[in-house]
Amino acid sequence: MALIISDGIAKKLTEKHGVNRDEIIQCFANREGGMLLDRREEHATDPATQWFVAETNSGRRLKIAFMQIGHDVHVKTAYDANRDEVRIYNKFAKGPQQ
Repeated sequence: MALIISDGIAKKLTEKHGVNRDEIIQCFANREGGMLLDRREEHATDPATQWFVAETNSGRRLKIAFMQIGHDVHVKTAYDANRDEVRIYNKFAKGPQQ
């Protein structure tokens, strides 16, 4: 599996969100729940966009959105998760059904 971050996305992650590749890798490794699908029409992609919330090794809580294409993970965005995103993730991806 390869983690793909286009040059344009990498620039946005660095300049707008202050997130780097290592932090994204850490979040994938530290993830404790499942993945959620972004079902909002304005964010529709093919394949569907998936997302999760996890912490970096230094405790920074990020929301990671990506598309799985074959064996590769294409990052769409990553930024500090807000309270609502954490609540939704905890309820639907880390809830009792897991």
